[in-house]
Amino acid sequence: MTTSPSRLALAVALTGALTLGSGALTAGTALADSPTRSAQQSAHRIPFTAATVTQQADGSFKLDWTAPGTRRVTVYAGTDRDGIRHRTPVARGNGSATVTVTGPATADRWFFELVPDRGESLTVADRSLHLASAPNFRDAGGYRTADGHWVKMGEVYRSDDLSRLTDADLAKLQRLGIRQVFDLRTPGEQKTAPDRIPAGATVVNANVLGVADTGAFNVTSPAAAVQAMVDAERVMVAADSARSAYRNVLRAADDRHAILFHCTAGKDRTGWANAALLTALGVPRSTVEADYLASNDYRAAANAAILAQLPAPYQAVYKPLLDVRPEYLNAGFDEVQAKYGSFDRYLKYGLGIDAHQLRDRLLAG
Repeated sequence: MTTSPSRLALAVALTGALTLGSGALTAGTALADSPTRSAQQSAHRIPFTAATVTQQADGSFKLDWTAPGTRRVTVYAGTDRDGIRHRTPVARGNGSATVTVTGPATADRWFFELVPDRGESLTVADRSLHLASAPNFRDAGGYRTADGHWVKMGEVYRSDDLSRLTDADLAKLQRLGIRQVFDLRTPGEQKTAPDRIPAGATVVNANVLGVADTGAFNVTSPAAAVQAMVDAERVMVAADSARSAYRNVLRAADDRHAILFHCTAGKDRTGWANAALLTALGVPRSTVEADYLASNDYRAAANAAILAQLPAPYQAVYKPLLDVRPEYLNAGFDEVQAKYGSFDRYLKYGLGIDAHQLRDRLLAG
């Protein structure tokens, strides 16, 4: 390897692609305004303040929940998000509990309905789809808003590169009802790694960057790489192409079918898309950030494989381009504040989105 650090050309980190010389290595990953619904309107009809589902390596599911004021919670399971009730309970617990559900049959996805002894039930699932071909493929929902509602699961999905999806993956996504796929990548990326999409779904080209190829970051230090990512996040708010792309995504999220949006690593362009969606729905900023940073976990193995192929001096320079970091996301929110004054104004004047319609469509409770 004769390339010097001063001549290191790093392809756009948003794509997860690296160019060194003539070769290429391709990777296979409170500012928000107060919710407009008042506390009296929501009345916390769903009593759960926390609820998660995690599929274990042995196929069992770990469920955690907290529902203050609730004495008993009954758990039902089903492979269809709707119509779970009236089956045999799979677990029971008190108002704050951790239970393990074992023995569910193999299925595309399991949903669990948590039925309290008072108040409305909540349906949750493991957020990850556990696709080896797309490790950052996950449900965009399952989060609690500041006013006590919950973002429905099984409605909106986010992912990294879809070009490696297997036939079995595609069949699974078809059965999950995904009907629109928003490709946030550039034409160059699309040509290099064409999407594989489930039967019956349509692809919408929603190029966030508005350029014909992947572009290039010429950075020679970790600090320069971090700054490049911060600048890129601001572009995702300010650029006309970005506003058009995210407008299309959020408007489709208000439709009556499941949608999927993705880029190459599923972390930057996709990360801002989901941050904007969750913020519009009234999810607290701390939760939005946690969802954004989760790409570091989902992409950990893929990112480690990329870094392992680089000479040691270059690894520190390239790592910030593979990461998601709080300062990246903060740059996007800072740009919203600078250009629009508030997130509500960004939605209304930047994206032309009616947040009330989104909330009516995607919130439970």
